[in-house]
Amino acid sequence: MKSQVEPEVESFVEPFIELQGLESPVLGPTGRVRREFPTPLPLKSHGPARIITLCNQKGGVGKTTTSINLGAALAELGRKVLAIDFDPQGALSAGLGVQTHDVPTIYDLLIGREKDIRNAIVHTNTPNLDVVPANIDLSAAEVHLVNEVAREQILARVLRSVSADYDVILVDCQPSLGILTVNALTAAHGVLIPLECEYFALRGVALLIETIDKVRDRLNPVIELDGIVATMFDSRTLHSREVLERVVEAFGDRVLETVIGRTVKFPDASVAAAPITTFAPEHPAALAYRQLARELIFRGAAA
Repeated sequence: MKSQVEPEVESFVEPFIELQGLESPVLGPTGRVRREFPTPLPLKSHGPARIITLCNQKGGVGKTTTSINLGAALAELGRKVLAIDFDPQGALSAGLGVQTHDVPTIYDLLIGREKDIRNAIVHTNTPNLDVVPANIDLSAAEVHLVNEVAREQILARVLRSVSADYDVILVDCQPSLGILTVNALTAAHGVLIPLECEYFALRGVALLIETIDKVRDRLNPVIELDGIVATMFDSRTLHSREVLERVVEAFGDRVLETVIGRTVKFPDASVAAAPITTFAPEHPAALAYRQLARELIFRGAAA
């Protein structure tokens, strides 16, 4: 009899097959043996933060969704997380229920209107997760920064004063490779690339990695690629499976084992202004982001 699983979550069912009692290894969506990453030990102290930029010049690939839910999952593990909304659309701020008007924003910090980042930090309803909001004003930042000295390093200077207060700082970038994104890459220790399992999303990854290499060579020698995380995966479609297979063939172990499936729960959580880990804590989508947080810590890409 056909399983009575809701259609929008069927794509999540396969990655979470129970492993106990199976005699042979079970392969995950990436073609590697599926494994559960261990829950990390609690931290004895906090900081300095590892700065991770979530970047992809293509829009709609899950950058903001991953920033919100990865941040919440890391916070659940006792990590102090600061999320920087670095997109003029302000989707990360809205997705966490953070006010973006008539308050200090990342734009004010970049242009020097606000000197202390602590005045712009907002505590969310998720313990251990804070946000620096953004709004449409940020779209004017590139014009203001174009004549600044060392304009690529302004975000790094802004974050320096609070780095010791957090374990992870996540920067949610806009879908472009302009000055703002270069600022985020210059400030970062690592880059996480959310990649929709769709052909057109795959085409731009090589260009993005080339940009990361240029930033490493010219501006930030410590930056590294923390991984490519496949998003919006639907195991029911041949297209999703083929795209994921091609990504793994091209980038190997740089593709994270955790795969984020497609589900309507993400927009539902956005409307509720809550992470999926709070909105639907037992949903496979929440389990996937908890797995992603554990995998990044296991790989040493997060504290």
